[in-house]
Amino acid sequence: MPTINFFEEGISYKLKNKSAVRKWITETIVAEGYKLDELTYIFCSDEYLLQINQQYLDHDTYTDIITFDNAEEEGIIVGDIFISVERIKENAAKFSVTETQELHRVMIHGALHLLGYKDKSAADKKKMTLKEDQYLGTRTF
Repeated sequence: MPTINFFEEGISYKLKNKSAVRKWITETIVAEGYKLDELTYIFCSDEYLLQINQQYLDHDTYTDIITFDNAEEEGIIVGDIFISVERIKENAAKFSVTETQELHRVMIHGALHLLGYKDKSAADKKKMTLKEDQYLGTRTF
């Protein structure tokens, strides 16, 4: 049975509207022609995510999100998405949006990575942002 899980690692954080978020992410995955198996969002601190960034990606920088694609089959979504709650708060203030708006953008960004979207080049980043905006517009909560 397809599932989306939410966990905290080293912090206390409660996601609001969990069932609505699950439905929204699942609908995004289906709209892109994929099938959801298992997706886990882990909310954590800057320091925790920095350690993951250093250990697995050899990057020594803070980031808001790291996505691990664990799928063994094409078209099936299995992954872990780590999100720094501290980065979300800081970026929300920086971009003059609510923390919830920034969190949802980052959550859908991670899902889009699992759906094959990239953001390293300017053209890919533009396409990713358009997709983020498209699916943020489908939220009903």
